[in-house]
Amino acid sequence: MEKNLKQQKTNIIKIALFGPESTGKTTLAKQLAAYYETQWVPEFARGYLQKRWEENKHICDAGDMLPIAYGQVLLENEKVSSAKKYLFCDTNLMVTKVFSEVYYGFCDPLLNEAALKHDYDLFFLTDIDVPWEKDDIRDKAEGRETVFSVFKQTLIDNNKPFITLSGDKESRLAKAKTIVNALSALKEKGLSSEDFVEIYNHGISSENILKQLEIFKNGIAKSNLISPATIGNGILSLSEKDFEEKAAFFDVQKEELKIKKFVPASGAATRMYKFLTAFLNDFDIQKETINAYINRKKDKELAIFIIGMEKFPFFDAVDKKLREIYSDFESLERDYKNYYFIKTLLSSDYFNSANKPKAVLPFHQYKDHIANPIEEHLNECVHYATSKNVSNLHFTVSEIHQDLFENAVNEIRGKIEKPSGVAIDITYSYQNKSTDSINVDAKNKLVRDKKGTLVFRPGGHGALIENLDILDADVIFIKNIDNVIQNHIDQITLYKKALGGILIAIQQKTFAYLREIEEQEVNEESLLQIIEFLKQKLHIELGKDFNKFTFENKIIKIKELLDRPIRVCGMVRNEGEPGGGPFWIMNGKGEISLQIVETSQVDLTNKKQLEILETATHFNPVDLVCGIKNYKGEKFDLKEFVDHESGFIVEKSVEGKPVRSYELPGLWNGSMADWLTVFVAVPLITFNPVKTVNDLLKPAHQPQ
Repeated sequence: MEKNLKQQKTNIIKIALFGPESTGKTTLAKQLAAYYETQWVPEFARGYLQKRWEENKHICDAGDMLPIAYGQVLLENEKVSSAKKYLFCDTNLMVTKVFSEVYYGFCDPLLNEAALKHDYDLFFLTDIDVPWEKDDIRDKAEGRETVFSVFKQTLIDNNKPFITLSGDKESRLAKAKTIVNALSALKEKGLSSEDFVEIYNHGISSENILKQLEIFKNGIAKSNLISPATIGNGILSLSEKDFEEKAAFFDVQKEELKIKKFVPASGAATRMYKFLTAFLNDFDIQKETINAYINRKKDKELAIFIIGMEKFPFFDAVDKKLREIYSDFESLERDYKNYYFIKTLLSSDYFNSANKPKAVLPFHQYKDHIANPIEEHLNECVHYATSKNVSNLHFTVSEIHQDLFENAVNEIRGKIEKPSGVAIDITYSYQNKSTDSINVDAKNKLVRDKKGTLVFRPGGHGALIENLDILDADVIFIKNIDNVIQNHIDQITLYKKALGGILIAIQQKTFAYLREIEEQEVNEESLLQIIEFLKQKLHIELGKDFNKFTFENKIIKIKELLDRPIRVCGMVRNEGEPGGGPFWIMNGKGEISLQIVETSQVDLTNKKQLEILETATHFNPVDLVCGIKNYKGEKFDLKEFVDHESGFIVEKSVEGKPVRSYELPGLWNGSMADWLTVFVAVPLITFNPVKTVNDLLKPAHQPQ
């Protein structure tokens, strides 16, 4: 036998099966080789030791390790030359190394060095959740857990890319094929095995990664604006009496429905305090005054914060803490007082405000207490999202923040439930990590942190379509966590109920038409009524070609248009707030529809598109009421109604360096692009977001 431990170089993808005895390595290697029509490398030790056992009942000892290693390398090198794209290795020198160390407490230096040098694109670590199968040369079933742990730790210690395979033969094979295909696809794009394992463990599919890489390379097509949606041209305008009638209709209908409120509340309040964080990072109180800093930076936000400091709902708590920390606080100069106030507000040792979710921060000062957004949402919920004396509220949260939410809810819930007589059922969900994005630099190369690991970023609000999809309700109100108001609950309730009433009325009419279609009760006359409903209530034009269809095909088309989830969206007058607005847009098929479009989705270099954008009269305040069930009471698969061609490329920074990442189509624009849509003008009082801490100084957030 040739005594050579050098591994032959190759461009094919090599997968090593790695694990203790009797964990299905051979079976899987054979299955994968057969599926991919390529070679697999058998375990040399099996034939070698079986022969010696049959000759003289020889049991494996330390002296067999090097001969086994030589034989294994020879087998692998022979198979490489005839393999096609893939080579599946039943075992490898790393297995021999581990057995030598486990059973004999020693590994020959030659074997150890070669085992560490040998390169595989991926290791499949085979789990011990399969039955032990005894034969002449296997040891014993006892102690498998310990041996498995050693195998796993060896891969970790030597930075080998591996994925654990568990389950029965069928599930292992299915999982392995998916992994091999994904690995191959990403390696073709220049990603390493280590990159692949990180992405796989994070839960992002290779298809999503390939899509993201394509988007980074080619960009995202901009929306094709036709015109802004305006009053009478896509936006419904109601009188106060109309709102009252719609709200009354909602109250009549709601007891027969399950109603829920959905509040996106993930992430920390970092942006809310961004200008204060920048101030602390850049300001040196020993070298300049705060006023000099404000002038140098032209920082109006900081000036407003300091002037209005005593009006913030958290002022008294921070001021009290300052006097505990600094015994001479009262005698300090004004600049020092202001500087220490901001520092204490953001310090992780004290209030840590920028790292907490907005939901638990103090927003409103009432006579007897301070309310956070969670309290305001619970209070709103019992007013308009209630039926049969039960109010259902769902928060999307970050996993690390759920305890903060639950503690806040426990403190508040009783104060609202008891006087209202309404039980509040609160549930939570996390944004799915599988929707996260990788980050790339200016050259579209993957970005890593100082430790060399990939940097991932949440996929934006669009990812929450999956969270919305899991809910079970007939009517769902959607409102952002920071869009709350102090007082005026009766007015907020009126407009929210009115939107709910509009939704239910449209839903009832739509469902009635769909049932007529299913029961084949539609004739030429009733078809014209449905077409008029589509045009007048849902703003859907059927196009010239529709008249060329046969009656049967017209019915098919009508059913396709009607059988979708429904959203009714409140729209406020545009007063310069950044964000999305209502527009008529044309998609790639030439279809025109009402959509909410973000500024970043518009080609600002196109004068015509810019003109349309600038003539918009209304703004999207994220004030939605949704119906996510069909006419049979079955839930829609909301992922089927997403415009996957839309989305956002956002620019951020990682460790001070600019990076780009991809955000999914926004929850209320691209992720609901194929929903039935109604826009309704609502008063500005319904829109009171807190984007920066200074927004808390606005009248809507101040005591009256």
